Amino acid sequence: MEVPERGRRAEAPWKKLSKETATKRARATRRNLLHVPYGDGEGENLDIYFPERVSEASPFCVFFHGGYWQSGSKDTSAFMVNPLTAQGVAVVIVAYDIAPKGTLDQMVDQVTRSIVYIQKQYPRNEGIYLCGHSAGAHLAAMMLLADWTKHAVAPNLRGFFLVSGIYDLEPIVFTSQNGPLLMTLEDARRNGPQQLLEAALTQPVDPACHVLVIVGQHDSPEFSRQSREFYQTLCRGGWNASFEELHDVDHFEIIWKLTQDDYVLTQAPPYMCLFLSLQMILRTILQEP
Repeated sequence: MEVPERGRRAEAPWKKLSKETATKRARATRRNLLHVPYGDGEGENLDIYFPERVSEASPFCVFFHGGYWQSGSKDTSAFMVNPLTAQGVAVVIVAYDIAPKGTLDQMVDQVTRSIVYIQKQYPRNEGIYLCGHSAGAHLAAMMLLADWTKHAVAPNLRGFFLVSGIYDLEPIVFTSQNGPLLMTLEDARRNGPQQLLEAALTQPVDPACHVLVIVGQHDSPEFSRQSREFYQTLCRGGWNASFEELHDVDHFEIIWKLTQDDYVLTQAPPYMCLFLSLQMILRTILQEP
C-alpha cells in the first residue's frame, strides 16, 4: 500500500505546530472537561469541549485522530473545536491506545466504549456525529458494524464524516507500517470495514444517518481507491452516503484546512470546497436546509 509518509509530501512542521497551537487555544478559550476516563485503562480518556451555551441536548461531534494506529494524540487534535463550538456543537476528542501498546481489536473496542460513554453521560444529546481522519476514519467506519446490544445502549448516531480513511487493511499487512501493529491477515479481515460491509451488507439502523466519505485530490492512489470503493459499498448496502474529493489538498492538509474557522476569509476560489465541506458537516449536524 502506498502510504502518505512515502508519497507526495510529508506533513510540514508548521502544521504540527499549528495543531498544537489550535489545541492550546481551544483549551484556553472553550469550556471543557479534559482527560475524562471512559474506561479503566491508562489511555482510555477523552476531552469534551462545550459551546458557549452548555446543554446536555447539544449535538456532539466525536473525533478520532489518525497516525496509522501508531502515532497521533488527542492532545494535538482539537483543531476543529473552535469552528464547531461556535455553532453550538459540543466536540469530543478521543484517546485510544496506539501500537505497539494497543492492538487493532483493542482500539476498535476502546472507540466503541467511548461512544457508549458519551451516550450514557449525555442521553439527551441531539445526535452523535463521528469524524475520523486516516486511521481514525477506519475506527469511525468500524462503528457502522458495532454490536451495541452488548453495551445495553443504542447511541444516537446521526452522521459519519470519514476523511482520507483506510477501509481495506490487507495491503498494510506486508508493509513496514505493520511493524508496530503486528497485524495478521486474520486481524486485517476481522477489522476491515470494506470486507465486513461487503460480506454482511449491514443495513443502517437509521436510514437518515448520513455517511460522508472525503478524500483529497493529492491523496495517494490507494487512499483514493479505497475511499471510492467504500462509498460504493455503502451505497449498495442502502446507506445514505455521499462522496467528495477536495481540490488541491493532500493527506495531511485535508483535515487541517477542512476545520479552519477563518478559512473562508482567506481562500482563493479553488479552496472554497473545503469550507463548503465544513459547512456540509454543520448543516448535517444542525439539520439546516
